Amino acid sequence: MAGQPTAATGGERYIPYAERTGNESIVYFTRDLSPEGLMKVYERVNGAISGKVAIKLHTGEPHGPNIIPPAWVKAFMAKELPDATIIETNTYYDGDRYTTEQHRQTLKINGWTDFTTVDITDEHGTTMLPVKGGKWFTEMSVGASLPTYDSLVVLTHFKGHLMGGFGGSNKNIGIGCADGRVGKKMLHEKNGEFWGVTQEELMEKISESTKAVIDHFGKHITYVNVLRNMSVSCDCEGVEAEPVVTPNVGILASVDILAADQASVDMVAAMKEEDHHALMERMTTRHAFRQLSYMKELGMGNDRYILIDVDNGDKRITAADAVAGVVPFQG
Repeated sequence: MAGQPTAATGGERYIPYAERTGNESIVYFTRDLSPEGLMKVYERVNGAISGKVAIKLHTGEPHGPNIIPPAWVKAFMAKELPDATIIETNTYYDGDRYTTEQHRQTLKINGWTDFTTVDITDEHGTTMLPVKGGKWFTEMSVGASLPTYDSLVVLTHFKGHLMGGFGGSNKNIGIGCADGRVGKKMLHEKNGEFWGVTQEELMEKISESTKAVIDHFGKHITYVNVLRNMSVSCDCEGVEAEPVVTPNVGILASVDILAADQASVDMVAAMKEEDHHALMERMTTRHAFRQLSYMKELGMGNDRYILIDVDNGDKRITAADAVAGVVPFQG
């Protein structure tokens, strides 16, 4: 079945919470968009993070306006993970992160090298991780140094994405850990064409790539999504990103990748029409919800969850409750 196109599987349709079935996972939420907010939710989900720790982070194109601020990450790492290493991979498209040399210059421009080193994992070559239960892949090519880490903290700027519809933890791993020459080609190319895959096929392939990584780390992985400066564009578009028109919300964290991404999408869906129109349209037209349904089919987590408001005595809330106090766009 690998490599065969699939019929549409409903990835253009947002599934309301009431229509979902199965178990619930825990997702923690704070409105505190700051290094302290990162620490607050991370400390709720870091129980299995130990040994040699990698932080998977999208470090951005030169002068990218919407990335997680390096100053936040610097403070977060100093307090929580002083010995951790940020990891990245080179891009498949030609640009300012295509070669390791270009990539390192971009890291310097964006301020990451002011306080830490970054392991560009495919600088060292590539290695294959098995994909269990996939229909497109039996293995995925990742940067060679990725498996040398014991634990992985997935620190994600949640936003839109040109082809993926949205970029959450799934995209951060699925595309972001695939190496620049082999893995990303496996995801994007078909019959020699860079965008040769169908929309839903791309969502499924991203999820299978992610599954290879999270299966490798097992329980030693956790997810933090920052819902701030949410353009419909990915951080890979840098200064060319579309203007931000979606209000800031806060930070989510979970040990369940599907729950983390689903809760992030739900918070956007719960906004007023004028606030979420652009981002919901981007998700719908790219069939992005297939990321979520396929992760569930692959057994990668739960799309039902208990949302815990850590700002208010661990009160259980809904996505609508969360966005009721959204933070105005801060630029």
